[in-house]
Amino acid sequence: MPVSENFLDLGGQTALVTGASSGIGAGIALLLGRAGANVVVNYRKSKEGADAVVSELSERGCTATAIQADVSKEEDVVRLFEETRAAFGTIHVLIANAGVQQDAPAHEMSLDQWRKVLDVNLTGQFLCCREAIREFRRRGMVPETCPALGKIVSISSVHQFIPWAGRVNYAASKGGIMLMMQSLAQEYAHEKIRVNGIAPGAIKTAINKESWEDPKAEKDLLGLIPYGRVGEPDDIAKAALWLASDASDYVTGETIVVDGGMALYPAFREGG
Repeated sequence: MPVSENFLDLGGQTALVTGASSGIGAGIALLLGRAGANVVVNYRKSKEGADAVVSELSERGCTATAIQADVSKEEDVVRLFEETRAAFGTIHVLIANAGVQQDAPAHEMSLDQWRKVLDVNLTGQFLCCREAIREFRRRGMVPETCPALGKIVSISSVHQFIPWAGRVNYAASKGGIMLMMQSLAQEYAHEKIRVNGIAPGAIKTAINKESWEDPKAEKDLLGLIPYGRVGEPDDIAKAALWLASDASDYVTGETIVVDGGMALYPAFREGG
């Protein structure tokens, strides 16, 4: 069912969420569906996870479908958008979320590790953004649906501006996402295409399970988070819904940092 605030209602719109079979992507897909959107749940490997998200959306009276595609492959991304159009006619919202980590010290990192992370995290987002923009422009404005031609939300990380030793490929990809997002926003704002980003901090997902599942590890992690808790996927989903909705219609080229204060350099709280 749509949420009560009318300006957050995505009824009549279609949202594609990449990497939506679990974690942040699943949380976003579920909330956008509750806000009335038709939802495409993209996945690369976990059909079971994607089907579970679709099933939960269906149980809530939402319309959703799962589509497999590896966002690092151009042919897969083109097919993803073709199948989305076949299912729902067009797309109004892209949530570019799919991402991976392959950690190693820089002197030990293989070229394959470097390329894999850049291919999925950065090139994958570019390919999806490009196809979304092409579809927005092909469809044209539908004022009765929403005031924007289309909306893109890039899911990045606080590591788009916080260096992260041992993960130079990941940090580089996230820094690239930030400037790609801003450049696309600058390029297409005059066409009423809004492009924004979300930079999550520590969120409870499978990718960082070892950092919060063990009590000692979680205590250490909380030392970096002034707000005193590890984030949940729904924290990111709420920001994504706002950016996808008419409530943020005058916002483009911006990044919302959702991190419980991690980026506030908490070590300086007591004077450094």
